Formats: sequence, C-alpha cells, structure tokens
Amino acid sequence: MAGHSKWKTIKRAKAATDAKRSAVFTKLIREITVAAKGGGGDPEHNPRLRLAIDTARGSSMPKENIERAIKKGTGELEGVDYQEIMYEAYGPGGVALMILTLTDNPTRTVADIRHKLSRNGGNMGTSGSVAFMFDRKGQLLLDPALDEDTAMEAALEAGAEDFARDDDQNLVTTDPASLHAVRAALEAKGLTTSDVQLTWVPKSTVRVEGADAQQLVKLLEALEDLDDVQKVEGNFDIDADAMAEA
Repeated sequence: MAGHSKWKTIKRAKAATDAKRSAVFTKLIREITVAAKGGGGDPEHNPRLRLAIDTARGSSMPKENIERAIKKGTGELEGVDYQEIMYEAYGPGGVALMILTLTDNPTRTVADIRHKLSRNGGNMGTSGSVAFMFDRKGQLLLDPALDEDTAMEAALEAGAEDFARDDDQNLVTTDPASLHAVRAALEAKGLTTSDVQLTWVPKSTVRVEGADAQQLVKLLEALEDLDDVQKVEGNFDIDADAMAEA
C-alpha cells in the first residue's frame, strides 16, 4: 500500500503551496460526467457517481458545478464524449505505473503521456504488462486521532479486508463492492472518514531512493498535470521526507 499512501502524503504537502484547484475541478467534473453517463444521474443507485460527488464536495466544488456535470453525463446538457482508458508504464527504478485517463482524444493523450515518460526516465508498457501487479480495491482514511488498535478493530468490524497504520494515517482497504458499506458502518459509529476512493493497490512494492525517487516524483507530477490524466498509481515505496528537493 506504500505507493498509495506515500504519494498521497507528498501531494498533500505540495498542495499547501500549489494553487491547482482549477485543474482538480476539471478532473472531478470529467469523473462525475462519465459516472453519470455510465450509471445514471441518481447517486443513490450509482455508486461511482456517489463517490465522485463526495470527492467533489470534499474539494469544495460548488453545487451548481456538480449538478451541471451530472446533466452533461445524462444528456440533459450538451457535453463532451469522454473515453476511459488505462495506460500501463514503467518509471524510474523499475516502478510499475497504472495511468487512468478520461479523454476525448486518445491520440493526443497517448502522445502526451509518452512525452512525459520519456522526459522523466519512464517508458510506456504494453497492455497487461503491469496490471497483474495490482489488485482493484476500495480505500479510505479513518480518523487519524484514533490509536492503531482502536482503528483496526473498528475497520474490521465494519467489514474491511485490511488495515494499515502508515505515516500517522489509518488506511482501510476494502473489496471494491463493499467500499460504501464499510464507510457507512464506520460513520454510523461516529468516526470520520476521508479520501474515499477506488484504486489499484500493488501486490508488492519496489523501494525507490535518491535520484530515482526524485525523478519519480517529477514524473508523477508531470503525468497528473495532464488534463486527460485522472490519477496515477504505482508500486513504489518511497520516503516522503526525502522528496523536499523534488
């Protein structure tokens, strides 16, 4: 789970100084639109849309932006037809990467990704070349004020598959289909959850240090700065404190 939690820690630290709300909103709007198109505009019957809306609200997106994105997905308003494409790649230090995109122009997107990879010590992989190294899971962060034993007991009682204490965070992992039920069970106990998402969790990790680690962070940032890239997951284990100069 290190690839998920370490990169999240690094991004949170950088977010304090980087004004990227507009770019974040663009990605969230795309996800809401695609979710509504694929499963309908009612979040009570569309788990993906419910998750996208919750994430948007957590990022302080205005209600009218969310409603407009839903209507574009359901066809009530004219919108762009996005395709969901996952690209597989390798980064510095032999790290495996899963790059999720929502795009209206796959030719442009793959060219942009190849460019960022080549400029930052990575290269594109073929379909299936790294996907087998990951499992599709639900994940959320549980109130960090809870001690490890209390948080673990609560998570497992709520139906979680796994629990880990990492960088002072209580990371809960679930089966994808159980994510919302586990979250609801935890919140029913009065516990706070955050950063709820479906993600790709590495089965094992690769330790990356020094120059490779710094170049990896630059690559991850370059990829996520692309409008068409929704998120990047990797199987790396990296020291967030060592990234101050990246």
